[in-house]
Amino acid sequence: MTAATALKTADYFDPLDAVDYLDARYANVAPEEVIDGALKYFGRRFALVSSFGSESAVLLHIASQVSKDIPVLFLDTGKLFGETKRYRDELTKLLGLTDVRSITPDQNDLQAQDPKGILWSQSTNKCCFIRKVAPMARVLEGFEGWASGRKRYQGGVRSLLPHFEASDGRVKVNPLAFWTKDDVLDYKERAGLPDHPLVADGFASIGCMPCTDRIEEGESERAGRWRGQAKTECGIHLSLSENTRILSKS
Repeated sequence: MTAATALKTADYFDPLDAVDYLDARYANVAPEEVIDGALKYFGRRFALVSSFGSESAVLLHIASQVSKDIPVLFLDTGKLFGETKRYRDELTKLLGLTDVRSITPDQNDLQAQDPKGILWSQSTNKCCFIRKVAPMARVLEGFEGWASGRKRYQGGVRSLLPHFEASDGRVKVNPLAFWTKDDVLDYKERAGLPDHPLVADGFASIGCMPCTDRIEEGESERAGRWRGQAKTECGIHLSLSENTRILSKS
């Protein structure tokens, strides 16, 4: 019996044990090895979360080289740019991804808390919670590990990202954590991956339409997200306790 099998046959799943195991083997390897290692460990209880934003094609392409069957979870908040949905469809076909799942907010939540669809203008934190955080929490109930395209160079709370971290009973995997902006651009060019349609129009980090702006020369790539606010994350990368604390102040 391997160490991984021994961990997986325990009566419960301990994300800290999983992080220790994965770190010992994949803490400083290439992104495709990080994904491959996570997939071998978690099997079908591992997913990739993608916004199909400006840099998403790189991680999706790397993952598709490991397995085209990895579940890809896409949050369709109801406030996305049409260009993002078309880009999702383009990349899904181009990369041959076979299990892209579009996750939507609970209609009862929307009816109760955002019946006019303007909550974003009153409380971005509450809007993000019902349109992103709550739907993601529901869909992740079936998974023990999930990966995203976060990188250290994006700054803020991301500046110290490891490849593996435990949060809310799961393991978060950051295959591109140590990559630089040049690494991403070089890979994208070598692989011949298409840009998100809005990149040419000045958008660098692309989320929901009401809360995404173009950036000016010299600004950080996430400067256009929630412009003018202290907010820097939608909440899906924060713990439940962190989200609760933020909501209590909203």
